[in-house]
Amino acid sequence: MRRISRKKALTLVKELDAFPKVPESYVETTASGGTVSLVAFSLMAVLAFLEFFVYRNTWMNYEYEVDKDFTSKLRINVDITVAMRCQYIGADVLDLAETMVASDGLEYEPVKFELPPERKLWHMTLLHLQERLRVEHSLQNLLFKSAMKGPPPAPTQSDESSSSRSACRIHGHLYVNKVAGNFHITIGKSIPHPRGHAHLAALVSHDSYNFSHRIDHLSFGEEIPGLINALDGTEKITTDANHMFQYFITIVPTKLNTYKVSAETHQYSVSERERVINHAAGSHGVSGIFMKYDISSLMVKVTEQHMPLWQFLVRLCGIIGGIFSTTGMIHGIVGYLVDVVCCRFQMGIYRRTHAPLNGQGDGQIFGPTESYTEQ
Repeated sequence: MRRISRKKALTLVKELDAFPKVPESYVETTASGGTVSLVAFSLMAVLAFLEFFVYRNTWMNYEYEVDKDFTSKLRINVDITVAMRCQYIGADVLDLAETMVASDGLEYEPVKFELPPERKLWHMTLLHLQERLRVEHSLQNLLFKSAMKGPPPAPTQSDESSSSRSACRIHGHLYVNKVAGNFHITIGKSIPHPRGHAHLAALVSHDSYNFSHRIDHLSFGEEIPGLINALDGTEKITTDANHMFQYFITIVPTKLNTYKVSAETHQYSVSERERVINHAAGSHGVSGIFMKYDISSLMVKVTEQHMPLWQFLVRLCGIIGGIFSTTGMIHGIVGYLVDVVCCRFQMGIYRRTHAPLNGQGDGQIFGPTESYTEQ
């Protein structure tokens, strides 16, 4: 009984075979079919190769949510060169709560304002990248992918004499509250004040004022090499002694999660304004560099995503099956049209074999006129 049931089950399974085997004696191969098969296989290989590159590629996914972290400190990374001596200028931060942040984390280094040839080439490249980023926003995705976690490369020190170092490079980082504030560089060192703070500028001559500056780097949050910020590479040159430069910055908290790095940093947008201080003409203010920043309440989550393996296999099967079916249909249609055009269909001529049924007309029925030789 078991053998009979097994035979019935095997017979039933054979009847469900959707891929019946055709004996080779019933298969006819042609040169045209071989040519089409060769073209189809070549096309399958090329498209499968390209699809593999699509599978290896990644893209950036952006999500937005409310930033609920308002108790942590915000890190400001600064690298600015001002065309004045270090003893004449001071940098500090004053936030919206009138809290003055000491600039202990900043270093004042005497340098020469003009860049050496190798750094000048890098500066021109950076300006070109900034220009392209304003036009092609997709380049930012490439920068996110190339970001690497680690310390940034330190600039090389020059061997020039101290007398030629008439500029001051202010670099380092500060930790401030996550509220709006004002980071500024102006005349004199800052001192605490009951109503805020003040700068000792009385001992500095107005003729020595020169707030021409170059922002080599300005970022917020964790410093990530490979990312280009909006003000990196900005250079402002002025011939007026009393000049005010203002940068209005909107900071957006950003969580970056790629296959190379996972970090919490900040992006920002900026608008600029500059004017000459002339009290006689009604243009009041303080000479210096002022960066007024505000923090957005929204957070951006940037995640690098990859095509899943199952989707790649489905697309690959679609390519192979689609090309195989399409080339088979095209080959059949072309073969049919060739047969019609070349008159390879044999149209027989028939002769009358019976008389008309009603006795009228000649009611002919034709049969083929070819003669066959009996063997």
